[in-house]
Amino acid sequence: MKKLILFLSVVALVACKTKVSNKNSIDNDLIKKKAFEKEVDGKKVSLFLLENDNGIKVYITNYGARIVALYTPDRNGQFADIVLGFNNIDDYINDKMYLGCIVGRYANRINKGKFSLEGKEYNLYLNDGNNTLHGGNKGFDKKVWDAHQKGNSLILTYLSPDGEEGYPGNLSVKLTYTLTDNNELRMEYEAETDKTTIINLSHHSYFNLKGEGDTTILDHQLLAFADYFTPVNSELIPTGEITPVPGTPFDFNPGKQIGQDIGIADEQLTFGGGYDHNWIINKKTPDTLVLAVILREETSGRVMEILTTEPGFQFYSGNFMDGSVKGKSGKPYYKRSALAIEPQHFPDSPNHPEFPSTVLKPGEKYRQLSVLKFYSD
Repeated sequence: MKKLILFLSVVALVACKTKVSNKNSIDNDLIKKKAFEKEVDGKKVSLFLLENDNGIKVYITNYGARIVALYTPDRNGQFADIVLGFNNIDDYINDKMYLGCIVGRYANRINKGKFSLEGKEYNLYLNDGNNTLHGGNKGFDKKVWDAHQKGNSLILTYLSPDGEEGYPGNLSVKLTYTLTDNNELRMEYEAETDKTTIINLSHHSYFNLKGEGDTTILDHQLLAFADYFTPVNSELIPTGEITPVPGTPFDFNPGKQIGQDIGIADEQLTFGGGYDHNWIINKKTPDTLVLAVILREETSGRVMEILTTEPGFQFYSGNFMDGSVKGKSGKPYYKRSALAIEPQHFPDSPNHPEFPSTVLKPGEKYRQLSVLKFYSD
């Protein structure tokens, strides 16, 4: 009996050490909390870590509510960071790519930076040629959010004052990141206003399922549950049309490699330099959580599913990346070495009454749930 107890104790000790070893196997990563501790605009910036029992790690900074790093395993249990980013706050302050951030008040583009509400015209900062992109000159990506961590959830809040970047109303925003033991990263958004306004929030991480800084995402397999997309003009502003994807390079249902049709002679691909468009998610009931996208990478076996309550998503294939930016591992971020898939309402919706509304009124609550689910096959 004593031998049996001793044997079981040894087994338990080995198992415990093995579990700890696996969990700590990525503790030699490049992300250090001290490199993010700084005061910006009079507010404290810091770095937060969410980690589940399966070893998945998510580093988040309250500067721009950004995901800094996201470690997931491949089919052999080897972890890699699958999002682009920097290893210090100073690089994020100078970032022009919107790496890992929350974009708002209005994600994507607004034509000529103008919209009307209740008979009044509003003018926004033009930061994308003739148009406004991702909120303007200093959007939510450049704000220091108040942060509170509770277990495996990080609650981030920001009060956008009336008139900020030209938008009406004091807008109170709450975002909760939660990492579950089912390997889901849940992003729950809420917002309220004291004056009629517009709102369109989205998350803007750049993904490469082989690992941050790898050469290309053109061999990733993308399955999109979307039968229509919204064509754009040469400035990437929606024309108002809603076009079926079958028979076009924009058909990713039932799935294909991203690079399969990206070089086809097509006016829409020319305008975007590749994919930089909004797809309309197939759903029968608005505001329901549905599976929108499955992204898979063959060599690692990593798979990421995106579920959302939003009506659309913007798929950007990294067309304007040029290698001039080096990330946290010191590797240059070359053209199409990462992609962004942003659940959101449609671009320029305030100027297209036929699109789902992005208007938020006093007494109403904006809600959105988007989920990233990770596994390997």
